[in-house]
Amino acid sequence: MQTSFIVTFIGDDRPGLVEQLSSVIERCGGNWHESRLSQLGGKFAGLVLVSLPEDAAEELQQALKGLASSGISVRVTPASAVAASGDGRRVTLAVLGPDRPGIVREIARALAAEQVNVIDMESEVSSAPMSGELLFRADILAEIPRSASMDALEDALDVIAEQMTLEIDVGTA
Repeated sequence: MQTSFIVTFIGDDRPGLVEQLSSVIERCGGNWHESRLSQLGGKFAGLVLVSLPEDAAEELQQALKGLASSGISVRVTPASAVAASGDGRRVTLAVLGPDRPGIVREIARALAAEQVNVIDMESEVSSAPMSGELLFRADILAEIPRSASMDALEDALDVIAEQMTLEIDVGTA
């Protein structure tokens, strides 16, 4: 019987880190399925969905913990067999505006109020081409329940956009 885990890791960014992690997974009989990996602030971090024979689970956990000696912090979490309902509508949000504290919190609050589930989010802060002003940009993929009001969500996001001088474009995925 197979079992699945989410492997979360972070370490100093360097060549060979992914190879080191994937070698441990393969050596324990694991199969690397899905992943989200990214360089961030001089670190390299990621999430990996791994499946392996149930009797190899303890070996995998111990072997991954052993990577700490090479500067890789790893956490292994059993994957849930229950996935999100998936019966909602997919929406995208493109956010752009001057960087300031609270942007993510305000948008997340509006999404939560409408029971919108964030599926994927990427954000960055960069310098504007002409002014050098710091700009916040985010791309969000989310799922809104069929019973929720798209108008209410858009109205809440419009209020945030006006208060924080942001452009928030909502689309369908």
